[in-house]
Amino acid sequence: MKGLVGRRVLVTGGTSGIGQAMAVRFAAEGALVAINYRRDEASAAETEALVQAALDDCVASIQGCGGRHILVHADVSQPEQVQRLVAETVAAFGGLDIVINNAGIAIGAASHEMTLEQFDRVIAVNLRGAFVCAQEAIRYWLARAQPGVIVNVSSVHQVIPKPRYASYSISKGGLGNLTRTLALEYAGQGIRVNGIGPGATVTPINRAWVDDAEKRAEVERHIPMGRAGEAAEMAAAAAFLASDEAAYITGQTLYVDGGLTLYPDFRTAWSTE
Repeated sequence: MKGLVGRRVLVTGGTSGIGQAMAVRFAAEGALVAINYRRDEASAAETEALVQAALDDCVASIQGCGGRHILVHADVSQPEQVQRLVAETVAAFGGLDIVINNAGIAIGAASHEMTLEQFDRVIAVNLRGAFVCAQEAIRYWLARAQPGVIVNVSSVHQVIPKPRYASYSISKGGLGNLTRTLALEYAGQGIRVNGIGPGATVTPINRAWVDDAEKRAEVERHIPMGRAGEAAEMAAAAAFLASDEAAYITGQTLYVDGGLTLYPDFRTAWSTE
């Protein structure tokens, strides 16, 4: 992608699934990547190895691409830890250009049984965490009159309700409006804010249906393209939105979902026949 070589990128929740794929993709593009993780040391080590392999491939194919990476432990729901996360990224790379707000969790429970602690935890990570990371990055860019890019990783559940996951759906709906609000507020300062909305994706967190042929068929039956997405496909969309190829795009959520948000049950005109 145009304009990613040497860019300083922070990926939150970057050691598993879509976040890991994003860290690897940006490394392959020649970016300097700060990979945030909260608790899984094994996944962090695995991601570090994959990112290093991507950097090695990049250096072999693009002379002088010069990418580097660091691992940074932090809980994005804690503002003081986010401040340290950004500070460590800046200290390591000499600055910050791109933030990928990918960290997220989901807790399933019927809405009448969900505890406030469960509800608050999801909102704190998925929505408040994204806001705090964006806020810290924007403060950094404004203080230096520097442009910047934020890509928020939302979900098709930004617009599709998900029963038993009210807090998750609410957090992603809020993330969509956060994307639009920040984009409008800071467009004049050269700060672009966009989002991607992944559909059903093959990641470790989805192993319950990914590895079960019957459940996977049921999931994919609802997808017009007939298959689940790959984490690398989500990473490609994020890399595009962060790149100079998307320099005139802001305030948008790009759904990477195989058509899941196209109301697939309306493929046949049952409502009028």
